[in-house]
Amino acid sequence: MTNKRVLILGSGGQIGAYLTDYLRKKDYDVREFDITNGEHQDMRIIPNPELHRQVMSADFVFFLAFDVGGSRYLKKYQHTFDFVNNNARIMVNTFGLIEKYNKPFVFASSQMSNMSHSPYGVLKRIGELYTQTLKGLTVKFWNVYGIEKDMEKAHVITDFIRKGFEEGSFEMLTDGTEERQFLYAEDCCEALETVMECYSDFKSTDPLHITSFNSTTIKEVAFIIQGLFNKIGRYNSIKPGIAKDSVQMDKRNEADLYISKWWMPKTSITDGITKVFEEMNDDRI
Repeated sequence: MTNKRVLILGSGGQIGAYLTDYLRKKDYDVREFDITNGEHQDMRIIPNPELHRQVMSADFVFFLAFDVGGSRYLKKYQHTFDFVNNNARIMVNTFGLIEKYNKPFVFASSQMSNMSHSPYGVLKRIGELYTQTLKGLTVKFWNVYGIEKDMEKAHVITDFIRKGFEEGSFEMLTDGTEERQFLYAEDCCEALETVMECYSDFKSTDPLHITSFNSTTIKEVAFIIQGLFNKIGRYNSIKPGIAKDSVQMDKRNEADLYISKWWMPKTSITDGITKVFEEMNDDRI
């Protein structure tokens, strides 16, 4: 049994919720922190006494909190003042406290952090620079998927499944030919635990890419989901878009295998989507 006090900033988000449950099952002393728990846990408020207290008392911090969502959400909001301001305030507040108390931590970045056309990517890059100055560790997530609570911010897999149940069909934002490396959330949790427990093995500049290391097209994802609907007697249609992906596609990005010396994912894209589909179906019954 471990008594390590682990603070999860963004514990109500897609990855944070999975990580909270995962680490509790491993007997960590998990401290949740998320705006969904009340205004006292709004990381945009400077100063925030509750955030101050939680960072001060933590043994390890996972900085997962960010104003972000799937490609629909980014397309709508990432160029707005509120989006930029929210994330800037979250970072200034949190990194300042981590520096004050010299806490070991992981900052959750994205494979989009080298995309200068994306405000989200630029903000994540700023977070990486903060992290390097504080000798923390940056992990880059590549399209983690799982159950999501806020469907306005839903990512592509949960968005397709929701639309299949609610509308009888789902439409792609693009023509579906773009490829993504999708990672099931429970595999992501195992990777994050590994990084935390092997913290001293890494340097702040190490390329810790948390991904499946396997590419799948959006069309292939759609056909997997369509097949699952077919199995329960719902023959939903897929409506491909005509546009090429413009929000995330960047051929400069290649996943770095460095973390594979410590961790590798276990769940195939078909198995992971099936788990999410079955859980979302059970929630509807």
